[in-house]
Amino acid sequence: MAQFSYKARSHSGQLLEGRLEAVSAAGAADQLLANGATPVAINELKAGVSPFEQVVARLASARQGRVDIDDLILFCRQMYTLIKSGVPMLRALRGLSEMIRKPAMATTLQAVAEDLESGRDLSGSLRRHPKVFPPLLSSMVQVGEGSGQLEESFLQISRYLIREKETADQIRSAMRYPTFVVVAISIAMAVITLFVIPAFEKLYQGAGAALPLPTRIILGVSNFAVSWWWAMVLAGVAALFAWRAYLGTENGRLVWDRFKLRLPVIGSILHRATLIRFCRGFAMGYGAGVPLIQSLAFTAQAVGNAFVEKRLGRLRHSVERGDTLTRSAATSEMFTPLVLQMLAVGEETGSVDTMLVEVAEFYEREVEYDVSRLASSIEPLLIVLIGAMVLVLALGVFLPMWNMATVMRGG
Repeated sequence: MAQFSYKARSHSGQLLEGRLEAVSAAGAADQLLANGATPVAINELKAGVSPFEQVVARLASARQGRVDIDDLILFCRQMYTLIKSGVPMLRALRGLSEMIRKPAMATTLQAVAEDLESGRDLSGSLRRHPKVFPPLLSSMVQVGEGSGQLEESFLQISRYLIREKETADQIRSAMRYPTFVVVAISIAMAVITLFVIPAFEKLYQGAGAALPLPTRIILGVSNFAVSWWWAMVLAGVAALFAWRAYLGTENGRLVWDRFKLRLPVIGSILHRATLIRFCRGFAMGYGAGVPLIQSLAFTAQAVGNAFVEKRLGRLRHSVERGDTLTRSAATSEMFTPLVLQMLAVGEETGSVDTMLVEVAEFYEREVEYDVSRLASSIEPLLIVLIGAMVLVLALGVFLPMWNMATVMRGG
């Protein structure tokens, strides 16, 4: 038997890590599922494999392409159409695996079809591939299988994923302008430091005039950058890899995701976009018949933010202890008073899923409005930043020129 390292989630959403022995990765997943844990990542521990061979294996896996949200939307739409048309499940999966161009998705669908042939149900087959199919999707499929409305489950999932994509596109469009400005400023600073300031240094040395303090500081920074640029590049690359390794840890993800939510102007938009994902996912799962605690656990994992996931974990634990959903949401400190009032009305009327959809639409309107005015909100900060940069360069570059002109007029 081979050794496998795994990461899994318990029914309560707790992260589990460890090692186990199994014949294959599929066998390891079966053991975890039998123990009530949902696999997140399973990796075989190979003895005697060189680091170079590991890198080559990772590159070969990367060539297959990563399954993204567009692939899942297309898959769900096609499954809805095929099942509604009466095409047998196995035949539908075989046909899709031959049609899809992305190798990673095609390989996964072939494996799902083989699991169906061996006697598994569709939801169990999808759970064996957690890197491709999120837990919320597998749960919705399971509900559809039990209720006999599998095609409707795929239709709801596709609509949910489309809204997810629209929200993500809004956030990317919001970040595009400030990112472009920051990158442009960084490039301009690098060009001035490495090429422009050294040219002025020769002029100052030839004049023999005393240089003011700002100029000496700028020249010192420029000389250091010109002499040690290679060390700065190496340090930057090392810092990048160290940062990525830190983000790979649970504490690193928690710190970084919390920092993103506290950024000025952008943080509140990211926060509400994350809550949109939670409200949409929870409303879809709970409305379709997924148990309350299970819906909370799966949707908390799907929000894409470790800090928000931890806070939503508090909400789930509070509900498990017997508190109402509204009181638990207030304890999590993630929702505004207006949203808490809407949740309270939903609990009183027995329409929590419908009210959560209203909450998601409320947040979507706010995010759309804030994104539309994001450029005007960030422009003052960018103007101050650019003005400070110009002031420093003006003091450092032009003060000596004024001193030189004064000396020449005095001579």
